[in-house]
Amino acid sequence: MSGSLHTTADMASGEAGPSDKPKHTNRLINEKSPYLLQHAHNPVDWYPWGEEAIARAKAENKLIFLSVGYSTCHWCHVMEKESFENEQVADIMNENFINIKVDREERPDIDKLYMTFILLINGSGGWPMSVWLTPDLAPVTGGTYFPPKDRWGMPGFTTILLKLKNKWITDGEDLASTGKSIIDAIQRNVEEKHQEEAERVFTPEEKYRQAVTIYKRNFDPVWGGSLGAPKFPEVSKLNLIFHAHLQDPSTKILGVVLNTLEKMAAGGIYDHVFGGFARYSVDKKWHVPHFEKMLYDQGQLLMAYANGYKTTRKPLYLEVADSIYRYISKDLQHPAGGFYSGEDADSLPTWESTDKIEGAFYAWTFAEVRDLLKANLDKFGDIGKVDPVEVFTEHYDIQETGNVEPSSDPHGHLLGKNIPIVYGSVRETADKFETTAEVVGKILKVGNELLHEVRDKRPRPHLDTKIICAWNGLILSGLSQLSCIKDAPNRDNYLKSCSKLVSFIRENLYDVQARKLLRSCYGDESDQAKSLETPIYGFIDDYAFLIKGLIDYYRASLDTGALSWAKELQEIQDELFWDHKHGAYFYSEANSANVVVRLKEDHDGAEPCGNSVSAHNLIMLGDYFETAAFREKANKLFSYFSNVTPFGYVLPEMMSAMLLQENGRDMLVVVGNRSQSLTPTGPDGPEATALVDAVRDFYMPGLLIVQLDPSLPDHSLGGKTLKSFKMMNEAPTAYMCHNKVCQLPVTEPEKLADDLVNSYVFDYAEYEN
Repeated sequence: MSGSLHTTADMASGEAGPSDKPKHTNRLINEKSPYLLQHAHNPVDWYPWGEEAIARAKAENKLIFLSVGYSTCHWCHVMEKESFENEQVADIMNENFINIKVDREERPDIDKLYMTFILLINGSGGWPMSVWLTPDLAPVTGGTYFPPKDRWGMPGFTTILLKLKNKWITDGEDLASTGKSIIDAIQRNVEEKHQEEAERVFTPEEKYRQAVTIYKRNFDPVWGGSLGAPKFPEVSKLNLIFHAHLQDPSTKILGVVLNTLEKMAAGGIYDHVFGGFARYSVDKKWHVPHFEKMLYDQGQLLMAYANGYKTTRKPLYLEVADSIYRYISKDLQHPAGGFYSGEDADSLPTWESTDKIEGAFYAWTFAEVRDLLKANLDKFGDIGKVDPVEVFTEHYDIQETGNVEPSSDPHGHLLGKNIPIVYGSVRETADKFETTAEVVGKILKVGNELLHEVRDKRPRPHLDTKIICAWNGLILSGLSQLSCIKDAPNRDNYLKSCSKLVSFIRENLYDVQARKLLRSCYGDESDQAKSLETPIYGFIDDYAFLIKGLIDYYRASLDTGALSWAKELQEIQDELFWDHKHGAYFYSEANSANVVVRLKEDHDGAEPCGNSVSAHNLIMLGDYFETAAFREKANKLFSYFSNVTPFGYVLPEMMSAMLLQENGRDMLVVVGNRSQSLTPTGPDGPEATALVDAVRDFYMPGLLIVQLDPSLPDHSLGGKTLKSFKMMNEAPTAYMCHNKVCQLPVTEPEKLADDLVNSYVFDYAEYEN
């Protein structure tokens, strides 16, 4: 069920009617990035990042103004409206600077380099990012959002432009020297990081214990997540907590992640009406979100809620994960199978409005909800004497005066509005209205369907139709992990979406001739994805995330072709990004045009870093293909980052990989003919399928699955051959192994599952608040 493009006039800012010719058009009109196209009708003489702009800066000896953002960025829109659409400001920019606009999602290498500079000089960063560079691309000053005039104690954008113009004329050599020294310092930091001496290097066990202590200390016992506000999902940390719990359930750290998943699913950051999660909440209760919905969050949260269900069997986690799938399939999926980058926070309040505001698409007045539900009482069926309006509004805290606190709404956009949030539970609501949980569940389901139908008639937020390889890799991982759950309501559809996505990536995001991944392709109103004439090849994240997605997809489908492609991509990644001198992976390729420093990412943030994910991939592929080179690189990664502290807090994904390295992996070996299909949908081998389902239905980080086919006597995988593993009584047979030590063979799925339940399933009631 693929969604159509949001064909609104917001593909360029300052939208004109179809018969009106824009007053200004600049070079960005020829780009495919939705963010660049949004600025195509600014009076600013924008260039895309590239040799033309840089050569002009050198020829005219002008500073470069570099503006970096993305199309769903609220403050990027604000700065555009205030400054970049202002003709007087544009005149100053055009006369004195060479102005370059970059989509941070399209060119994360440029974004990360200059964000490193912004963090060094300011201590914090964000978008829009505004940086002034010498013609040699050395940064001299910068910041994030600047108001048009001096205010709030901040220098205005015009003030900075004029000061820098004069400084460059009177003291350009000093600025250039300062910029060069900054670049040299960043380069030295990359080269010398591995040489840093810590007071002492913690063992993996000590790193693990330290991580458990920090997560417990920083955990909000009331609302989940980290203490304070704003609150972000921080999924890499949640995934590590699941893994850490398995290491030692007595720490009770599972409560940290379960409470976080509960409170996020109850909060306004979660779209109760239809599904999916917003980027973050501005308050500590997860109530009022920053309303943009990003693909990378959906992919990672699919994994987290799938892990939650596998670990506890609590239905809520599976329901939330399924609703994420529903959302991305309807609103973010390209017809050919790839997924778009995300949706904006801002939208028009009504079709007659001219100005977008944040949250307009998602907020409700009490009267809107009341009148809609009253007009459709017949849709609720037999619910007894309860009033569905009272039940619905009570459960979601929908109030006549609105439920948004003023401190969470500084611009007054949500005055008198409600963002649905659940402070209790379905059972508590049922008890209050003296009815059953089933009746309440029915009222909530029908009510949200009615709200969704109405909401879909509102002006939609802008859709960024860029299809990013890395983020689609995260979706592939999330959906693959979800499709391993036997009880998942749309399991066959998850796996079909995965298969379609793998085909899409092969066709649209892999350059066969160059043997390289592409960073992105682009959707439009056709069924075909479009690519850039001059390709932007993939970065470390694109390889690492996709490889992990393929490994996870293999576990769900046992498609050995996917596993083989993962190995091939890992070898390409090693060729393009590995630092043979010091170890670890660079973010970008060697000799990338106009990239003055090759960075190495050393922390997991909103997305895990490529080095962390690669550590996991190298271990898994090293086991599957018995490849010593992969295992050696994993060890070098751990060594290179060993002095990062606190390790498990800064690099949680790498900490998880280190736990796999230290404690070994689980392997399921199934002996059975390949005609006895092991995929969830396979009709020909229900016995073999059931054996695999009995194991992949649990959260087992690092689980390897190997099928050995007696009809192919030379077949092997993971170092396993038919010499050691036989079918029992001519029936498909399973062997569970850990660290190359295997248990007795099993032919009954129920016994296989029973053997695992006590070690891998936990009563959530023991851990939740």
